[in-house]
Amino acid sequence: MKKVKEESIFETQAGVFKLLAHPARLKILALLREGEECVCHMEAMLGYRQAYLSQQLALLRESGVLEMRREGWNVYYRVARPEVYAIIDAAHSVGGSLEDLRRWEEKKKTCECPKCCRARGETPSGEETPLTLAE
Repeated sequence: MKKVKEESIFETQAGVFKLLAHPARLKILALLREGEECVCHMEAMLGYRQAYLSQQLALLRESGVLEMRREGWNVYYRVARPEVYAIIDAAHSVGGSLEDLRRWEEKKKTCECPKCCRARGETPSGEETPLTLAE
């Protein structure tokens, strides 16, 4: 019986690595490291089609790594198991590049999602600018 328990432990560990062994899922987790984000922000930042992004988010959610909530038409995701970042950080220390992280930070400054536009004081594309009365 002990051998069966050992095998299930290793299978569980292998499943974690399999889940994280995908660039799209690693990018999603990197984006969510700072906190909850809406799907529209993830689309704008990552450049993935909504359907593809939804598939990756579903895998992360079904595994228990992410949690989601709905607010009107928007769907928000957050990390439910932050200990996953210890694994990602260990992998990054073996084969990561600080230049990749710098490019990521620059891209966030030009994100066109409604949340980021509003944070910069801009009107998101697709939304009308409120009219003001002329004096």
